[in-house]
Amino acid sequence: MNLVLDIGNSLIKAGIFKNNALVESFTINNKSIKNLKQILETKNIQYSIASNVSKNNLDLINFLTTNTSFFKFNDDLELPFKNTYKSKKTLGEDRIGLISNAAISFPNENVLVIDLGTCITYDFLDKKNKYLGGNISPGLDMRYRSLNNQTSNLPLLNYSKTDSLIGDNTKNSIHTGVFNGILGEINSFISMYEESFGKIRIILTGGNSKLLLNKIKNPIFADSNFLLSGLNYLIELNKKR
Repeated sequence: MNLVLDIGNSLIKAGIFKNNALVESFTINNKSIKNLKQILETKNIQYSIASNVSKNNLDLINFLTTNTSFFKFNDDLELPFKNTYKSKKTLGEDRIGLISNAAISFPNENVLVIDLGTCITYDFLDKKNKYLGGNISPGLDMRYRSLNNQTSNLPLLNYSKTDSLIGDNTKNSIHTGVFNGILGEINSFISMYEESFGKIRIILTGGNSKLLLNKIKNPIFADSNFLLSGLNYLIELNKKR
């Protein structure tokens, strides 16, 4: 059994795989070794990997390294795609996991993976299996916080569903601005990528992806566990070496 962890800025999303099948997924709210001990005691975990974008929780990583065959994101990790990113050392582990899934699941296709998390990331894999890079922009919650932090009078709001284009008061103007701004950004990026590369498969994932699922014009493949599956593919690829 394989254990994969997506260690974010606030939560840890975990998945247990048997070969390439996701057996169980869950969220760990308390970032402590106690959670992992319980998992390892009740499941026959042999291999593990973690995407750790926060670069904290090293005690969790050390625990996995000691108690499982743990795969690290370093130069020895084999990838299922050609990485042409110029600053490879700064490429997020989560982005590597996403593109790994895209390369294995959709070979010989242009693929744009859009991950709506703390940040919105766009990662592009061309049909020759080359990862060219992508884009990073502020995510939903970050946009709300920045409007409050960088101004004197705008309130701090949480997301509220809106189908309006025009806000009729300050709060609604923020909601329509944030939501339609993200929606417009995504549709614009998709159009620009298609103009440059032709037909593209669009993958939508991340915690906030469900909010935009039916709003994007292009046909998309949505999978909230896309990153977890990508991390598991990296385990399967590297444990055979």
